[in-house]
Amino acid sequence: MKLYFSPGACSLSPHIVLLEAGLPFQTSQVDLHKKLVAGGADFLAINPKGYVPALELDNGAVLTEGPVIVQYIADLAPEAKLVPPAGSFERYQVMEWLNFISTELHKNFSPLFAPHASEDMKAAARANLVRRYGYVAQRLEGRDYLSGANFTVADAYLFTVTSWAGFLKFDLSAWPALQAYQARVAARPAVQQAMRDEGLIS
Repeated sequence: MKLYFSPGACSLSPHIVLLEAGLPFQTSQVDLHKKLVAGGADFLAINPKGYVPALELDNGAVLTEGPVIVQYIADLAPEAKLVPPAGSFERYQVMEWLNFISTELHKNFSPLFAPHASEDMKAAARANLVRRYGYVAQRLEGRDYLSGANFTVADAYLFTVTSWAGFLKFDLSAWPALQAYQARVAARPAVQQAMRDEGLIS
């Protein structure tokens, strides 16, 4: 398998999951502005949507959309227990988190990255993030991870998205449980390795 990524982007989430799963894979860095893969190939020929992540399988098929990719990877390595069994209520709870992170957190960070976004748009996005993170922090009280004691693919995604807060100067100090969670996830060996591989830490 080959993961197409951009350092620190949402593709960090499947990068972490691949390492947690212990599966063999390669990575290929994408220039998102030029839409080129390292070496000069046209990324749009791989993913016409033009964004990461994309996971190219050994048979040449390509999966896109991070929440789907992480579940696919986890199902390849059930012994790693990165998702509950298919069909279980607990699995749907993890899917619920993936959808929440995607629509309520990830998408609300987008205007903060966009140079063309108005100050009103950015202010509205920040207000939405404050409300949403209040909910997340409440759910994390007394838990190591979103589902309790077990790290899942939803944690890889939440950690990735929340890690953008420092770069964007979005203050997390109002939520000590969330800050402790970020530190706990950051200390995992697979997370450390993924961040080193992407040049995010030395």
